[in-house]
Parts: sequence; structure tokens; C-alpha cells
Amino acid sequence: MKLLVVAVGHRMPAWVDAGFDEFARRMPRELPLQLIEVKAEPRTSGKPVEAMMAAEAARIEAVLPPRCRRVVLDERGGDRTTAALARRLEAWQGEGEDVAFIVGGPDGLAPSLKASAAESLRLSSLTLPHALVRPLLAEALYRAWTVTRNHPYHRE
Repeated sequence: MKLLVVAVGHRMPAWVDAGFDEFARRMPRELPLQLIEVKAEPRTSGKPVEAMMAAEAARIEAVLPPRCRRVVLDERGGDRTTAALARRLEAWQGEGEDVAFIVGGPDGLAPSLKASAAESLRLSSLTLPHALVRPLLAEALYRAWTVTRNHPYHRE
């Protein structure tokens, strides 16, 4: 089983890549965390927002494995505590399918992509910089994994 972060956008600041890479490196071999970047639709094209999100959705669909659990990151998604995310992680591992966490572009995700997801997750009720999602999600997944292993990284 793999954990995939499929994110719209590339050429992130170095701190974004460093943060994501740090927690991806810490994940165990049996649960690798991989980033797949897809190109954002140029916002200067004059296209309607819906058309830009649809183009990004098509790029996302093209890189998703044929059989994977889709979890979209959305501001209206469900809140999860670290303990709840750890329980979900264990359940996903039991199912054995790859899990793809899908991060939209500046305008979010196309409704069709949201509808195809098994779950919707919100990282925070705060408005955060888009780039912060990658390292924040990577850390949350690493922390959840440590909870499942009674590792001392997470403390209540």
C-alpha cells in the first residue's frame, strides 16, 4: 500500500519540498508517501473557473492509479483528530488499496472529482497558504502512523 499526495501545482518554494520530503523520508518502507504534482491551469487564460478546474481534474484523473481510495482535501471536509486519522490509516492498511489524497489548485477541485472521492478531509478551519498543505498533510500522516505504532513522536 502507498499513500499518494496528488497536488495541483509545481515549482513550490524550497521550504514546501523540504517539509514534505522530511516526513515522506520518515515513513516506513511498507507505507511509502509519494508526491505527484500536476500542472495547474494558467489563471491568465481568461477561461471560466469551472473550465480551469475541469482541466486540472482531467490531469489528476490521468495520474491516479486505477484502483485507489480517493480522499479529497476540501475546506468543507470532515475534521479528524490525530487519533481518528490513525484509525483511518489502520483501516486503509487493512483494505490494502493505495490511498490518494487529492489537493486542488487555487480554485479548489472540480465537483466531479469531489463526487468521485470516498472521503473528504479538512486539515484546518483556518485559511492557510495553499503551499502549506503538502508539508502539513505529510506531517499529519506521519504522526498518525506513529500513533498506530505507539511511537513516542506523538504525545497526548
